[in-house]
Amino acid sequence: MAGLTRLNRRDFLRIGGTGVAGVIAGQAWPYTPAWAAEGAKAPAYPVTDIGPLAAVPQGAAIEFNYPDAESPAVMIRLAEGAKDGIGPGNAVVAYSTLCTHKGCSVAFHPEHKLLICPCHWSTFDPAKAGGIVIGQASQPLPQIELRVAGGNVQAVGVKGLIYGRHTNII
Repeated sequence: MAGLTRLNRRDFLRIGGTGVAGVIAGQAWPYTPAWAAEGAKAPAYPVTDIGPLAAVPQGAAIEFNYPDAESPAVMIRLAEGAKDGIGPGNAVVAYSTLCTHKGCSVAFHPEHKLLICPCHWSTFDPAKAGGIVIGQASQPLPQIELRVAGGNVQAVGVKGLIYGRHTNII
């Protein structure tokens, strides 16, 4: 075959190694969102009233939508304190109810103190920042950031990416 040159082992390894190094370097390069590159502020989450803190009994699960109408969420008052919880004993937490595996709606099971997805049984612990207990999900549930203002619980942000989204703020 005229015009083709054969690569020796050294050249093959050098070219292949350079390609692999390029791929690794590309993966390690920090991603900067477009709004940050333009010098703008991060998009702000809306502040949404969920309800009076005093009206949330232990073991209760109150459904709401956050940060928009297409994002189902649940606020839970646990018996014990929780990571990033608010209120008495840090026992009030909230999470997106869209499972991080396939987007099915998880439900709170007070008898087990867990959020469980009925589709593939991914199970999340609301006391441990929505961490995975068992199942096919690979990410914890996105936690809704809460605060208490004037006795009312308010949603003010989201930690983690809601299933099926490129960004939580549309």
